[in-house]
Amino acid sequence: MSEEKSLNFIEEIVEDDLSTGKHNGRVHTRFPPEPNGYLHIGHAKSICLNFGLAQRYNGKTNLRFDDTNPVTEDTEYVESIKDDVRWLGFQWANELYASDYFDILYAFALNLIKQGLAYVDDSTPEEIAAQKGTPTEPGTANQYRSRSMEENVHLFEEMKAGKYPDGAKVLRAKVDMASPNMHMRDPIMYRIKHAHHHRTGDKWCIYPMYDFAHGQSDAIEEITHSLCTLEFIPHRALYEWFIEKLDIFPSRQYEFARLNMTYTVMSKRKLLQLVNENHVSGWDDPRMPTISGLRRRGYTPASVRDFCDRIGIAKRENLIDVSLLEFCIREDLNKTAWRRMGVLDPVKLVITNYPEGQTETLFGENNPEVEGGEGGREIPFSRELYIEREDFMEVPPKKFFRLGVGLMVRLKNAYIIKCDDFVKDAEGNITEIHCTYLPESKSGHDTSGINVKGTIHWVSIPHAKTAEVRLYDRLFQSENPAAEEGDFKDDLNPNSLQVITAYVEQDLAGAQLGKGYQFIRKGYFTLDKDSTADKLVFNRTVTLKDAWAKEVKKG
Repeated sequence: MSEEKSLNFIEEIVEDDLSTGKHNGRVHTRFPPEPNGYLHIGHAKSICLNFGLAQRYNGKTNLRFDDTNPVTEDTEYVESIKDDVRWLGFQWANELYASDYFDILYAFALNLIKQGLAYVDDSTPEEIAAQKGTPTEPGTANQYRSRSMEENVHLFEEMKAGKYPDGAKVLRAKVDMASPNMHMRDPIMYRIKHAHHHRTGDKWCIYPMYDFAHGQSDAIEEITHSLCTLEFIPHRALYEWFIEKLDIFPSRQYEFARLNMTYTVMSKRKLLQLVNENHVSGWDDPRMPTISGLRRRGYTPASVRDFCDRIGIAKRENLIDVSLLEFCIREDLNKTAWRRMGVLDPVKLVITNYPEGQTETLFGENNPEVEGGEGGREIPFSRELYIEREDFMEVPPKKFFRLGVGLMVRLKNAYIIKCDDFVKDAEGNITEIHCTYLPESKSGHDTSGINVKGTIHWVSIPHAKTAEVRLYDRLFQSENPAAEEGDFKDDLNPNSLQVITAYVEQDLAGAQLGKGYQFIRKGYFTLDKDSTADKLVFNRTVTLKDAWAKEVKKG
């Protein structure tokens, strides 16, 4: 029996709350993305935490879209987020939107004004910033802070009615201009934005700020454990202040470390820049750390969940090595991917003693890792084959267990062959390798008595399918691109995508989208959505071994 994993600090809090009967033994979490871009692997960590916690303690999770900024939001993003959560294997109890609560939030704001705890401010953004002071100097109050309750109610109603242009006024909470926490120095609650909202249309021209909408939405939904990343620690005091002053359900915020990963940027703003400036083909480019990019590259939901489980939940920021994510997908695909043969850098091999025009059908297992092999497929064999160029050497060194004149290897699922000769063109490139085969050495029926050390993959030239193969590598060259000086785009890896023409066995003409395939000896691949019946397109998900680690060691 495996050892019981120790609880992370959030699970300890939940278990303590359950043991004391807090919230009547309920666990209700929420995942609150802004629909202003596609989700990335950092969001996957938050999804796995919020939904996983509720699953573990028989609770519920809401999917709540934090749609308070109409300028950057789009229904395309809403749909992509729902797809990603479902793909990861989770289902929400309720699909909600902060915009569902605009009427309630407006009433909450009026409540605070009437308590003398909020006021309308006509200052410019620059004036407000200057009046806020610095971390070492207190802020200064302006003349609008002393407006009467009646005037504030009137002005706020006029703001809602659309009487003022964008930026003319804001509603601020009246907290403490001398607070050591800058977020408590009369934060803005509402701003004027005459913008069409993807759900509420043109009903509103004032929109709540995140800090005002977030905690109140949690309270409205009676969220028991509101989980945020560490940068929200300074916001917690304000979260609690609003809840206390409004006397609403006491949701509680807990903070954990966000995911930072090597050779990757996690800023949605930076990812949007890469998309808009065409450095990548879109949000789902397989080099992107987006969930849709990982899915298109061939990552599985199980591998992403495993990765999130392995990195754990901590209170301290750290940088996770991307090779751990690659380890997780290798582990999963090794168990699930069907084995096929694909030759990425072909050279022609002729079996001179095999009858011309003859084809025979061989058999290959789908997955040797599974008992019974999950069935198999027929593989056509003929006189002319493609093999990898690297599997032949004109002057082979000792311990080269592949092909060279006089050397023997086994062709996977087929026969033992012996290399007799080769042909070169005028430039000295090898164009053909000539071999003879041992008819009695057929895989599964070998009576030759000969043992060879090497096995190579191949495809039959008359039966092979041509495929475009996209070989992906790290999107950035340095380990921590966010820490590099200058423009982060200067660090883009010019070799992050290499497109080649390969030859694959004919069975791959029926490859399925979303299915993992191991091209024997070459890596794990998946069919791309650009693939058609006339043109197969495969993406390399990951190499068979961690080649990058070797390069780093060499460096």
